[in-house]
Order: sequence, then structure tokens, then C-alpha cells
Amino acid sequence: MTDLKNRRVKDILIASVDGLNDFDNAILSVFPQAQIQRCIVHKIRNTLKYVSYKDRKSFAHDLKSIYTSPNEQAGIAALNSVKDSWKSKYPYALRSWEVNWDQLSIFYEYTEEIKKVMYTTNVIENIHRQFRKVTKSKGVFPTDMSLLKQLYLVVVELDKKWDRSFKRGWDQILGQLAIKYENRLSEYLF
Repeated sequence: MTDLKNRRVKDILIASVDGLNDFDNAILSVFPQAQIQRCIVHKIRNTLKYVSYKDRKSFAHDLKSIYTSPNEQAGIAALNSVKDSWKSKYPYALRSWEVNWDQLSIFYEYTEEIKKVMYTTNVIENIHRQFRKVTKSKGVFPTDMSLLKQLYLVVVELDKKWDRSFKRGWDQILGQLAIKYENRLSEYLF
């Protein structure tokens, strides 16, 4: 995080994290106004590992009622409902949702368009997977610059794919963020 700050990153609005220990504290120590959102997809995967295979589909369906709720109060109600439905069979499965609710519920403050961007770290994981694919197939890079050029080419290819899916609606999302964070984004947008 300090390295990002040294590279002139002035602010982080929202950080979507996968639950790495103390990563949230590292972010907040350098960017104290950042909001930390736990990756919902990781939370679902981690929750389902405590659920028997035969119950996973119905349990996952019930979990969906939590993260698709329209607001935090409805999300809490859905969490309690799922907990009540499954507590006799899987009393531990939802414990981490309760313990980490403050970082799981941040995305309720945002519109549906923004939620789709922030509730998962899958985009970042995809970038890392593509980077690994390129670097794993090469034994050695002669210089650091040759490695950077290769990674740059990967990003260029990924950018073409993002034009079709990820970037769709980005102008609307940027406008919504500009309204919510007007005081923090005004020097960049106007």
C-alpha cells in the first residue's frame, strides 16, 4: 500500500479484498477513507466448504438471498433466515458472515451497477491467472523490461475483452461514484 502511495495514488474509494489476514488494516493505514468490501464470491466458496455436497445447491440458493437483498437491513434479515433454516445441520457455516458483516455489507450502499464491479475479486484473479500463464511458460526473462513488456501485452489483450463486458456501463458507474464521492473526486472529474 505504501508503494501505491509512493506512486502517487492519492485515494482509494473501495477496496475489494479476499480476506487475506490484516490486508484491510494495511489498506486503511495508508488510505484511511477507503471502504473495505470482502469478496462475496470468496465468502460463498468458503462457506460452502462446510456444507455437505448434497445440500450445497439449496444452501447456495439460500445464501443468494443475503447478497441480493436490496439493502443492509434486508440482508441481515436474510442472513438470520438462512441461519435459522440451516442452524441444526450447519451451525458453523454462517459464523464468518456474522463476524465479518461490517466488510460484507459495504456494497449495500451502492447501486446495482457498482455492486457488480465491487462484490468480487474475480477480475483481478483473472489478470493474475493470465500473468501466470505467460510467465510460467517462459523459463527466464533476460531483463526486467522484457518481463514488463510481456505483461503489458497481456493487459492489452485483456483490455480488448473488457471492452465487451467489464467496461460496459462504466460511464454510468463513474457518474454514480462522482455523485457519492463528489468531495473526493472533484479535482479529477471537473
